[in-house]
Amino acid sequence: MNSSRNIFMSMLTLIFFSCSENLLDKDPVSSFSAQGFYKTSSDAQSGVYGIYDAAQSTFSLNFSLWGEGRADAVSTNQSGDPFLLQDNNLNPTLNSARWDNLYETISRANYAIKYIPPVFEDGEEFGLQLLGQARALRALSYFYAVRIWGDVPLILEPYESVQQDLFNTRTDAETILDQIEEDLLFAAEHCRASFGGERDRNLITQGGANALLVQLYMWRGDYTSAVAAAEKVLDNSLYSLVSISDWSKIFTQGYSNESIFEIGYNEVQTNSLRVLYALGSDSNFFPSESFRNSFEEGDQRQELIYDVTSAQPRKIWKFFGEGFNDESPDPSANNIVMVRLADIILLKAEAHNQLGEVDEALTLLNTIRNRAGLESLSLSSADAQYGDLEAAILHERLIELCYEGHRWFDLMRTGKAMEVMGPINGLSEGANLVWPIHQDAINRNPNLVQNEFYN
Repeated sequence: MNSSRNIFMSMLTLIFFSCSENLLDKDPVSSFSAQGFYKTSSDAQSGVYGIYDAAQSTFSLNFSLWGEGRADAVSTNQSGDPFLLQDNNLNPTLNSARWDNLYETISRANYAIKYIPPVFEDGEEFGLQLLGQARALRALSYFYAVRIWGDVPLILEPYESVQQDLFNTRTDAETILDQIEEDLLFAAEHCRASFGGERDRNLITQGGANALLVQLYMWRGDYTSAVAAAEKVLDNSLYSLVSISDWSKIFTQGYSNESIFEIGYNEVQTNSLRVLYALGSDSNFFPSESFRNSFEEGDQRQELIYDVTSAQPRKIWKFFGEGFNDESPDPSANNIVMVRLADIILLKAEAHNQLGEVDEALTLLNTIRNRAGLESLSLSSADAQYGDLEAAILHERLIELCYEGHRWFDLMRTGKAMEVMGPINGLSEGANLVWPIHQDAINRNPNLVQNEFYN
């Protein structure tokens, strides 16, 4: 579907889904006017579930293309987007340069945010909880957009009239980041603390909103706020680190105590994990040589991530289980873990280090290292082994969070993308860090200006 048509037409009409208690158990209804749909609390809940449905499509493939495809942990034998991303040969016709699905998610959120309040009495808790989820999902979508393209159109109202301007200009990234923070703070205050069971992992809770705030504050270099938000996550009884023996189950089974927010899938609503990582020589990505050589001796995670007995492993079996050997190209029903406790622990360690609080940083870093069977680092051993404590923490993130969609954004926010990727693919210009806007969007919107590097 053409990107602008997908964005604009979806802003005029929406497809929502009727929902049971299980978010994934829903059947299509039909298109309708949003004004006429939001009449009951059940309608409001269905509208919010429709936002999650859009997120399923958004992140099925793109979580990896956006978060790993341009980074150093993967290699590829494929043509198309995987090769062009790895080769740093981005152009405006890349499929992964489309923002259609992100704006579809944003569009559904905007409808919910406008039409949920009239359904409820002022201050009614359930209505505020639903609004919190809608605003968090809008924030998540904009957070990806800003990190990928920089300045993007900021659309906060649903499109309902031909009198509205469909041709939005780009908004300064800092303004959008301010809006993301506002949305997430609202969500952290008003989302439910817990739903009970699996829904604590595939719906946005207060803990999920706080975890996203940690990521946001780290992106902005607001380390004091990042520590404060991370404290709320670490103090939340919903979350705890699993043992190394259960580490793979975070991804193969989903809904673990370590998971904070994951996109839920099933046999009907599937994703592209197999295509990305598990089709042997035909998968999009496999472990790069530099990644394989970066493990410390005795790291118990290594054999859970790929086949250490192979000279050139072509599968990443982290998401499917050790020894996974199913060559079927069928889509995957596994959930995609978007944020988990280990991520927040390591971000908190990084923030403490930036604030000069070295002891706190080391304690958190060593919590993750020790789980993997590695010895604790001291400041001197971190310096000797990795150059400094920041590098040691970033290396731990590379290993612990590999292929989960974080590495490229870590390199971006720490200013290390050119240092790391320059020797690999020649990345050398700051203007090349953002992606091109897809040509379809440029063609359809006369007010959009392409990112400078790609003109």
